[in-house]
Amino acid sequence: MKFIFLLLLSSPFLLFAQQEAKIPTIDINKAAYKIIDVHEAPDFLATDGDEAWVIDDTHNRIHKLSIKNDKPLLTVDIPGACAAPVIAFNAVWMMSCPEKTLYRLDKTDGHIIKKILTGVADPNGEMSLATGDGSIWLLSDSSGILIRVDPKSNSIQSKISVKPYSYCVAFGYSSVWITNGKDNSVQRIDTKTDTVTATISVGKKPRFLSAGENGVWTLNQGDGTVSRIDPSSNKTIATIDVKAPGGGGDIVAGLGKVWVVSTNKERWLQSINPANNLVDKIYLQMDENKKKLKVDGAIRASSKYIWVSNLYSQNVWVLK
Repeated sequence: MKFIFLLLLSSPFLLFAQQEAKIPTIDINKAAYKIIDVHEAPDFLATDGDEAWVIDDTHNRIHKLSIKNDKPLLTVDIPGACAAPVIAFNAVWMMSCPEKTLYRLDKTDGHIIKKILTGVADPNGEMSLATGDGSIWLLSDSSGILIRVDPKSNSIQSKISVKPYSYCVAFGYSSVWITNGKDNSVQRIDTKTDTVTATISVGKKPRFLSAGENGVWTLNQGDGTVSRIDPSSNKTIATIDVKAPGGGGDIVAGLGKVWVVSTNKERWLQSINPANNLVDKIYLQMDENKKKLKVDGAIRASSKYIWVSNLYSQNVWVLK
């Protein structure tokens, strides 16, 4: 028994498991600082201070939200709106999957500034965009092409070869990070040379990821875990069992925690304490009879708030 214990301690893939009775569970409706009624199917989010933009999963549009309003401020129609957008350079950047086009919207009034034909790696839209080092980043082809878009010229600046079947991208620690569910890895790209500098093994079928809170974090849809990468060593230093297997879900690092959304109604929204790599809270979505509801959605952090959507409940919740 002592030998097994020492072996676990020495493993770089140390798995943190918890007894659920020890994790506080909270009703999201009671915990929320604000609940915004989108009245459709809100999914992917992008945040900008006191405002956010959310893609409607079924109606080919995106809504602008504000912490000051109970309903959307405005709506912009985008054919086949998909993927997790980003806000940068005074604009909202988002994808149209059927058009394989990157849209640039004015973040104030929502008018379309530019359309850039880029291609799209996942036609179903289970992707994410990123911004960093003066560029917009997205995966444009399932064969393994990461593109860098120059916001000054609204054109593709470079194309970088990565592993096939890569779909999601994040920026942090002066690098671009992308997940690959085919070989259970994360690739790190140097933005100065546009080259892959490291390939890191993580959990099974990583999809969405986030950089921040002293790590790069992946949501692994194949085994329901979260992997934590140390950006200083390019090694996975923890694997956390959040019981979130299957498609969907999302992850973000912000406000001192790592936040995970899943399709598991018993653990819809969870916060991880990066100080000990343990889940410290579970937020549930329940009706008036305390019945747990069907869940999925997305999550993003701004400087003061956590924004979370459930596409089945027509709302966006704001935590602080």
